[in-house]
Amino acid sequence: MRRFALALTVALTLPTALWAQTPALPERAVRRDIPLTNTIRKAFAAGTRDSTGRPGRNYWQLRTDYTIQARLDPQSGRISGQEEVVIHNRSDTPLTSIALRLDPNIFLPTVSRGLSTPAETTDGMLITALSVDGVSADLNASAPTGGRGRGGAGGAAAPGGVMLLGAKLTTAQVRLATPIPAGGSATLKIEWNHKLPGGPGGQGHRMTQRWADTLFQPTQWYPRVAKFDDLRGWDSEPYLGPSEFYNNFGRFDVSIDVPAGWIVSGTGVLQNPQQVLTATARAQLAKVLDSDSTITIVGPDEVGPGQATAAGDRLVWRFVADTVNDFAWATAKKFVWQATRATIPERGRVPIHMLFLPGRANLFDGAGAVARHALEFYSKLWTPYEFPQLTLQDGPSAGMEYPMVINSNRGAADHETAHQWWPMLLGTNETQYGWMDEGFNQYMNILSGADAAGRPANLGRLGQSYGRTSGDEREPIMMWSANNGGPMYGFQTYQKTPLMLSMLGGVVGDSAVQHAMSEYAKTWRFKHPSPWDYMFFMNTALKKDLGWFWYYWLFTTESVDGSIASVANAGIRTTVTVRQDGQMPSPVVLKVEFAPTGAPIRPMRNAVMVDSVTALVTYPVDVWFAGAKTFKADLVFGGRKVVKVTLDPDGRFPDRDPADNVWPKANTAASGRGVTP
Repeated sequence: MRRFALALTVALTLPTALWAQTPALPERAVRRDIPLTNTIRKAFAAGTRDSTGRPGRNYWQLRTDYTIQARLDPQSGRISGQEEVVIHNRSDTPLTSIALRLDPNIFLPTVSRGLSTPAETTDGMLITALSVDGVSADLNASAPTGGRGRGGAGGAAAPGGVMLLGAKLTTAQVRLATPIPAGGSATLKIEWNHKLPGGPGGQGHRMTQRWADTLFQPTQWYPRVAKFDDLRGWDSEPYLGPSEFYNNFGRFDVSIDVPAGWIVSGTGVLQNPQQVLTATARAQLAKVLDSDSTITIVGPDEVGPGQATAAGDRLVWRFVADTVNDFAWATAKKFVWQATRATIPERGRVPIHMLFLPGRANLFDGAGAVARHALEFYSKLWTPYEFPQLTLQDGPSAGMEYPMVINSNRGAADHETAHQWWPMLLGTNETQYGWMDEGFNQYMNILSGADAAGRPANLGRLGQSYGRTSGDEREPIMMWSANNGGPMYGFQTYQKTPLMLSMLGGVVGDSAVQHAMSEYAKTWRFKHPSPWDYMFFMNTALKKDLGWFWYYWLFTTESVDGSIASVANAGIRTTVTVRQDGQMPSPVVLKVEFAPTGAPIRPMRNAVMVDSVTALVTYPVDVWFAGAKTFKADLVFGGRKVVKVTLDPDGRFPDRDPADNVWPKANTAASGRGVTP
């Protein structure tokens, strides 16, 4: 302590001249790299991910193939099922446990939830039998002791045999007696049942899954094997409601037993139309791909066995879907079934099915055309639609997406169809990084809406608008787990990404952004990219080191806060002093407007003439990297009088107060004064 006090005393008594010799610190330190966590460092070292943003030479992912027989009892509202899951361990690690996602347990009164309210409290997912490779599990084992990591959240295999742990949680664990070797496989068999919640008061998607006993919309309805990846091992995040999912790709062979007369729709392709449909319905289905017109397969007056469906007491509908990451379905006693088509570039025609209650037909009027436009537009924008059909399902959850299925009417058809690219084609971790699916979706919806209206997309002002949110203490960074996003989860997951991509377009051009994202989609199709894969891929595709950009948008809540500090004239030179008060840097883009007459306007190397009296001048973001907060832009156009200068004229860079981006300011413009001497 004495030594410190002495040093402080000496420092305080040094002559002022000596202090003056100390080099001045920069006004801000601009970070230019992408932060790396331990998980991505391990992946780079293992060769499963690559710093170019592409899958590494040792990339792997699990595959899970499901065979499910499910039976619906409308009177009790219960589904009972038997399923067999073949788990293909393509990792480099033996699996000593299997993580299970039991999402129906969110309807138990004892589990944690986010901002969601179930329509009904139920008894959750009841597992009545479970075995692995023929070895039955102890269903009454003690609660899990925790831990998450590669090889399973629990360490070594269970010495006492197979055990089910956490059966009343949304994330359970099956401890194995014998590990599943790297490169090997195991067969998991489960028998289960649960009630679908219904009634008033449900808030949030998936919280209401039936209307009385006449329409059912099961989602996340069967025990799912959780995702196991090279970054974190088993995904053990609880299902809280708002954040969605992260699933393995695989094959689904699903048979659904319902009363005759009830129509079933779902993921995949119907395998047995001869057994469940009438001859009339089959004949109508055969016409769907012939034109863009809407065909009625089952009309509102065709109700019951022998009319809506084949005759009988109960019917089993079988659907098969390959290389998908989930399965959803719906059924109703009085569904109207209509269909149309989309023509996918490079692939051809696919059917679009719409199933809805007769009294809600107005909500589906034009829905087929919206879905068709979305499928065709996004196929051109990113990569062709990969699946054999798309189905729009009516029900209480009118805004939710699954492979080949959207629970949507016309209102959300464009948005939900867009999810067929992310996360159904690129299996991103929505629980952790929701912006990689919902945020990209919001961005592409802007482009689709403009195209449908026959006008160019306007992405201006979006990036700039983030300046008004930056600094809100409630806002989590985008790299914070969306599952714990708090009150600004919606902004973090949905709304901020279009603002980020608006600014990126202001840096490299919107068409360059969209082309790079198209290549990203093609490269990672049916795989599981992380945020680092996306960031490094975009750097590579755009041929730019954008570490500074990704750092400030994804790892901070900073903004640019640009302004024009002053404008001065000296002969043929006009000097514009630009200031950035925020921590995020940006290029300097100036719109310079000249008097209509005067000396000839000479070109500048970093300027583009927009018209005869307007130039757009750009300085790269590098001008800020030394740490200054002010930059002097010298405009030398040959002496023509400059009458107006606008900073960031397209509104791409986050700014709290765009009013100070214009010179002369509004209160001086009326005086007619020109450039300040």
